[in-house]
Amino acid sequence: MGGANLEIFKFGLYIMFPIGWMYYFGTNLESRFSVPDFWPPPESTHRIPHDREDLLAELERMKARRLERRAKRLEMEAQQREREEGTG
Repeated sequence: MGGANLEIFKFGLYIMFPIGWMYYFGTNLESRFSVPDFWPPPESTHRIPHDREDLLAELERMKARRLERRAKRLEMEAQQREREEGTG
């Protein structure tokens, strides 16, 4: 059959192939597989408020946003009801 040299070659290939694969995909990951500007800059991400004043300001901002959305939704529902009454 193949002999000892073939078995040594196959064993070396079985050992070196996964190591080479891991080395290829494991080195220079930042430059090889990176997508530019994938993560947002820290200035545009959410900041967690830590002080009481910051928490209250954030709560007020969230309440105002919720009330604004609610007013828009109610206005759209009223317009839809008017259209349905006009056609029905």
